[in-house]
Amino acid sequence: MISNENIFQVFKYSIYVLVTANMYFFMEEEILAYPIRYPNGIAINEIYEGFAASIDTAAWLILLWLLELETYILDDNKITKSVKTSLLAIKVFCYGFIVYSFFGYCANLIFFYTNDTLIQANNLCDLVPDKWSYSVSINEYVPIDLVNCNQLSSSSNFIKFNDMQAIVDQNGLIEIIRLGWIDVINAGVWIIVVLIIEINIILVEKNRYLSLSNKISFLSKYLLYPILFFNAFYWGIKGDFIDFWDAFLWLIAFIFIELNIIQWDDDKNTNEGVTG
Repeated sequence: MISNENIFQVFKYSIYVLVTANMYFFMEEEILAYPIRYPNGIAINEIYEGFAASIDTAAWLILLWLLELETYILDDNKITKSVKTSLLAIKVFCYGFIVYSFFGYCANLIFFYTNDTLIQANNLCDLVPDKWSYSVSINEYVPIDLVNCNQLSSSSNFIKFNDMQAIVDQNGLIEIIRLGWIDVINAGVWIIVVLIIEINIILVEKNRYLSLSNKISFLSKYLLYPILFFNAFYWGIKGDFIDFWDAFLWLIAFIFIELNIIQWDDDKNTNEGVTG
């Protein structure tokens, strides 16, 4: 007979698998944007900016599975010193790339603020012979042709992105900058959330300062997670379904990690009560 616990675990790992599969969409988006964003090739120091989402997602995926391993899969007696050291080393590696990607989002946002070259035309159709692309969203570019030129924008004034054969109208640039801010805020808040999780893991391991752990968890649940839900909602209303869907799945995934920690803490207290 299948228990409720088994159903819950199947659901949890299904979310993890879906989150993992979503990396394909971010890689595809950035790979498609690459030849337009970097027509002359990308420098090593620009990789964090051009592929921030892919790098960020890969590091978070590794971290998610490590946290699942640490907070649920491995028994306490199997978390030896060597295992803890290995987990810590890999997590530090992931955190390095997560912070690296955060600065990539910041650089991306700054890039959109620094574009001031104006292109004037009666309409986008006038630009078709010069093979321009139009930015329909952040890091999403569509080649302008005679089929879509009247649909992309009705403006006659456009902003050219620096060192790119790509443009956007003023309203489009405002939306892109807003999305850029959402990316920066979202990445920053997630860093704080995972630091709180790490603190809680340490407190549970030591079985000390549980009141402090509860206060920290309160901060995460009632201040940080609402910001992340708002970001997901914003992506949803702006029509970027992949970003919305991914953000929603990540929230569920880390709620599972939080539940793992709560269950882990309860199990430790129960076992200590039995042995005591």
